[in-house]
Amino acid sequence: MVDSPATPLTDDERAELEALRAEKAKREEEERARAERAELEALRAERVAHASAASAVAAPVSAPAEEKPANAPAPRTPTSVSTQAAANAPQPVQTEKSFGERMVTSDSVDDDGIPTMPMAQKIIVAICLLAVTGFVIYNFVK
Repeated sequence: MVDSPATPLTDDERAELEALRAEKAKREEEERARAERAELEALRAERVAHASAASAVAAPVSAPAEEKPANAPAPRTPTSVSTQAAANAPQPVQTEKSFGERMVTSDSVDDDGIPTMPMAQKIIVAICLLAVTGFVIYNFVK
């Protein structure tokens, strides 16, 4: 007899399905945990690299170390770790934008912080409005 999608599952098939679903969920959870662990290790390495770079920059600045007491805490800088990480992040190289990038991105920003619509998008919107207007007029006159 041929199984069809409309045939209900037997108890054995249902048990097998549940076991396979549980195994799949376990594999997905292990993969998620592995990815989180890798991200944590990468962030820790970035923090260590950033701290070593910050201490290398701060070492020449704090030259009069003899004046400080031995057990005095180090002064805290007003910038946070995330701000420092953002400042030290490599800046993307500005290259000529492709047509598609120019269509959807804009260099200027409005007063409220929202990027303006690029000129190419404005032209396409105007052409579409003219086409819709022409279609409405054509159907009304016809």
